[in-house]
Amino acid sequence: MKLFRFGSPIIAALMVLVAGANQAAVAADATPAASPIYGVTIPEGYREWQMIAPAAEAAPLDELRVVLGNPVAIKAIKDATLPFPDGTILVKLAYKKKHSDDFEPATVPGAPTTVQIMVKDSRKYASTGGWGFGRFINGMPADLAQHQTCFACHAARVKDRDYVFTRYAP
Repeated sequence: MKLFRFGSPIIAALMVLVAGANQAAVAADATPAASPIYGVTIPEGYREWQMIAPAAEAAPLDELRVVLGNPVAIKAIKDATLPFPDGTILVKLAYKKKHSDDFEPATVPGAPTTVQIMVKDSRKYASTGGWGFGRFINGMPADLAQHQTCFACHAARVKDRDYVFTRYAP
């Protein structure tokens, strides 16, 4: 009986330590990975956002893409508001093109390639037109070199549209 009384607090303490370690591990796994340079993460619930526009990319990418927007983005793009207001978030989902197994002439999404994100915060990202960028492959940020090209490409082609390529598809 003494062993049981002596052992109980030790077992209880071990159980608390194990539970705490498990919670810490779960919390660490739940922390979203941030993009280099900008610190952008994949927004929670983005798959429930409205579609702004679909797109298809020719070779060499050969992708199907769709751009989604949070409610701030949807309102701004529908109202043609430029510059986009702070809080705007655009998410581009990209997939390899493939022919449908059910209907050969149809093209359907194949394997996912990237999730690309733009976040508008005019103070935080003042040096890049107010936008922070994130590019993710399999849920993890792409390398630094890929993030370094984001703003340069947008600035060279769509600076007059607040650095946004996407146009609303009604």
